[in-house]
Amino acid sequence: MWKEFKAFAMRGNVVDMAVGIIIGAAFGRIITSLVNDIIMPPIGLVLGHVDFSSLFVNISGTSYPSIAAAKAAGAATINYGVFINTVIDFLIVAFAIFLMVRQINRWNKPEPAAAPATKECPYCASTIPAKATRCPNCTSDLRGA
Repeated sequence: MWKEFKAFAMRGNVVDMAVGIIIGAAFGRIITSLVNDIIMPPIGLVLGHVDFSSLFVNISGTSYPSIAAAKAAGAATINYGVFINTVIDFLIVAFAIFLMVRQINRWNKPEPAAAPATKECPYCASTIPAKATRCPNCTSDLRGA
């Protein structure tokens, strides 16, 4: 059974998938940092010095000055600011993946098929060069055909 598992795990597709997952996780952390540390602060500044990650609704009935204080007290909160950051994370990652897949599809476009070098004479059904204007076998004029 170990030998069979080793053969499965070392197949190209499984290794490629593992590398993709590792790179994807690292890419996700980079995007999260981009959103939290670069994109959201200017947006919060424009909207009146709002830090989206600190926006929450306390549903436990008591008042807390921050999410950290509410969590320390064990209060139930709806952290909609964190949700907004996560949605922006997702949109940026989805757009980046879209651009990547679009570029890969451009690289993988099939080459246009070459024009056939021969054609069939409509009169005698023999194979002749595509540029021929007269059939060499039956001498039919092919310009009107």
